[in-house]
Amino acid sequence: MAHASPTSGGQLTDLVNPFIGTQNAGNTYPGAAVPFGMVQLSPDTGHDTGYDYDQSSIRGFSAVHLSGVGCGLGGDLPVLPTTGDISSTDYAKYAASYSHTQEKASPGYYRVGLSSYGGITAELTASTRTGWQRYTFPATTKANVLLNSGQALHSVTSSTVTVLDNRTVATAITGHGFCQDTRPYTVYTVTRFDRPFTEHGTWTGGTVTAGSGSSSGGGPRGAYVRFDTTAQRTVTATTAISYVSIDGAKRNLAQEGRGTFDSTARAAQQAWERRLEQVRVQGGTDERRRSFYSSLYRALLSPNTGSDVDGSYTGWDGRVHKTDGFTYYQNWSLWDTYRTQAQLLSLLAPAEMRDMAISLLKVNAQGGWLPKWGYATVETNIMTGDPVTPFLVNAYNQGLLAGHEDEAYQALKRNADSVPPAGSPYEGRGGNSRYLVDGYVPLDPNAPHKPGDFDYDHGPSATLEYALADAALGTMAHKLGHEADARRYFARGQNYRNIFDQRTGFFRARDPQGVFTGPADPKSSVGFHEGTAWQYLWLVPQDMPGLVKLIGGADATNKRLDSFFAYPQLLQDPAGTARNVWVNGPYTYYNQDKYNPDNEPDLLAPYAYLSTGQPWKTTDVVHAALTLFSNSPDGITGNDDLGTMSSWDVLSSIGIFPVTSGMDTWGLTTPVFNRIDLTLDRRYYPHGRLTISAPGTSDSKRYIQSVRIGGRARSATYVTTADLRAGRDFAFTVGSTPSAWGTKSADAPPAIDSHPVPQHHLALGVAPPTATASAGSSVTLTADAVLTHPGTATGTLTIAPSGPLTANPAQRQLSQRSDNLPATAEVPVQVTVPPGTAAGTYQVAVRVKDGDGATITRTVTITVT
Repeated sequence: MAHASPTSGGQLTDLVNPFIGTQNAGNTYPGAAVPFGMVQLSPDTGHDTGYDYDQSSIRGFSAVHLSGVGCGLGGDLPVLPTTGDISSTDYAKYAASYSHTQEKASPGYYRVGLSSYGGITAELTASTRTGWQRYTFPATTKANVLLNSGQALHSVTSSTVTVLDNRTVATAITGHGFCQDTRPYTVYTVTRFDRPFTEHGTWTGGTVTAGSGSSSGGGPRGAYVRFDTTAQRTVTATTAISYVSIDGAKRNLAQEGRGTFDSTARAAQQAWERRLEQVRVQGGTDERRRSFYSSLYRALLSPNTGSDVDGSYTGWDGRVHKTDGFTYYQNWSLWDTYRTQAQLLSLLAPAEMRDMAISLLKVNAQGGWLPKWGYATVETNIMTGDPVTPFLVNAYNQGLLAGHEDEAYQALKRNADSVPPAGSPYEGRGGNSRYLVDGYVPLDPNAPHKPGDFDYDHGPSATLEYALADAALGTMAHKLGHEADARRYFARGQNYRNIFDQRTGFFRARDPQGVFTGPADPKSSVGFHEGTAWQYLWLVPQDMPGLVKLIGGADATNKRLDSFFAYPQLLQDPAGTARNVWVNGPYTYYNQDKYNPDNEPDLLAPYAYLSTGQPWKTTDVVHAALTLFSNSPDGITGNDDLGTMSSWDVLSSIGIFPVTSGMDTWGLTTPVFNRIDLTLDRRYYPHGRLTISAPGTSDSKRYIQSVRIGGRARSATYVTTADLRAGRDFAFTVGSTPSAWGTKSADAPPAIDSHPVPQHHLALGVAPPTATASAGSSVTLTADAVLTHPGTATGTLTIAPSGPLTANPAQRQLSQRSDNLPATAEVPVQVTVPPGTAAGTYQVAVRVKDGDGATITRTVTITVT
């Protein structure tokens, strides 16, 4: 594999390997981009998300990619150099062969030698809104450049390609889809060549028409241009894109298409160097430094610029708007990024993060609602829960929404307290109609909901995500003086308790009637989005002390965490356990009782030990998980999801991690470098710097003995953003064995609000709903009742058959636990049909009644034959 060259001259970009994550599940791309750029010019090999390291042919170099997503998206306008006659219009058939020995990539630059078509070298670079391609052809009179407007990584609805003059080609490409169908969106491109082409033509379907200047409609379409390279071997093409119009792409080209390929490549490299220089590390292995800076590079690729050079952008209302002093951003993998990348950007790119937050408020104002997973100018509604709330509340709590606080709060309040209107393309909190009444989202795929709405399909995980978001929003309401709202949101932040099944000791799905459902074994649970009850158990960052109490206290929680992480085995073989038990062991996302570092629900789990009095185990687990990030094509654990996993790597490596989603609370663990010097934006961090040191840190010397902040000892296992802003150095003293540091309950990260506020409702289910029996036999039913009441309460379960039929038991008392957990009774009932009972239909009334007189009755029909 060819990749970024070794360090020579101290350039941090030399440590970045863009090929990391291009094999297996990382789904990254190796091509050229600048930080947060609109253009990501990269080769497509046939993989859903663009580039697959294991493929051997390139279909084209397209202008739009998202790093690490799990479904086909982008890939607009694949462009490929060829020679000879145009024999095919399908890029899978005219693709060019290549090998990794002829490939090189570094931040802002990519080069590959194509072995097809007589041997062509392609080089790529980029600015914010333009992608540059330089081809070195063999000597020929038929050197072609194919511009394919009709094929992409997503579905192309229609496209138009137009030859504007003898140097310029324009396209408009309308596409849709990301894991499921979406509304269409359009991207516009203008490509200018550095010299006139000698011939051109277009294709429609499989028909190529020489001399044609345009093609428009659905299906395969594109254009080719031809050059004579017998004397001058190189051809440079500069493509500008816009989500506004062809004229917008022309303006972007006019401003950013100046200079040369080499000057653009230098500018791109310098832009990346400035970003990477914000984090200077000392110590650590060469492998760790390369992995670290590669992760930092990927973490800064998105969200992406959406506004043109004149400030124009297409809003989610389909209309053109203009910015007023900010950059408009798009592409929002919020379910992923709210957990890590949002906080990393708040630290290293606060000005950009502020503009990103404002961009989300523009989506709300112009499109009618806040998004869940937004791409370009449309909502995809992918994933579960309410991720936009912790994302925006994080921006607020980091001090990045000055002047927009009320606008943000009102948008978040509406999103949290209602659902989008009928006909809206937004899902919002799709499960709110039940959540706001019952305090949980049932597992109910048949509930009325929008196409693509995941929340009722994943009731328990949606409940956990909603509760997390509610607690975060409560902090914003409190700081803004909305105390009634704050109390309500803090109370809803405790709704995680409503899906805790005391019989299993885990969270569990509840059916439409409110009864716990699915297998009792937590590793075989149902309703958890891309995970199991084991993995989602730790998704209560707003109230870890409350969760610990639910599980049975610190000792019981530590035993469960140790099992989850295979901790005894981990101590013996950290990297092997991470690779073979967590990732490649006999477990999957959907049937697992072990830590899954490949996916977002588990990202916070290693830091749970900070709340159980054993913080050294957080270091053990984190450092083992860091071994999964390496300087190789498969060197990312799971989909990178627009920098989410990479941000986890960066934050965990420097020893500060956002342990409470939406809040400005950072958990501490041992850095993997001796020293980290952060250069910070003085507008948000007045001292402009922060140094984190851990002299002598290593695999064997990894345990915190003490922490000093600004020279003062700190026993707490967390800091706040105020501590970061104060510019005081963080000094870790490390040793080879665990210490007493951070082991007191007062040292743990605080809960957002830890006052249990239980719901008041009943639930009752009976199975089977119908049965057949003969006289002199019996039928076994199962009555499943759940009682939740404000305070300790009792209830009564009564079974009353009609006619001569009898039930055993005929009654059962329910008693709620003193900690306000639901009282759950799963009662087997034997209904006896006496000899001589006449054939016919009989009813069994099953009733649950609480102390306030509230009653639910279910009826079972028994047919006696």
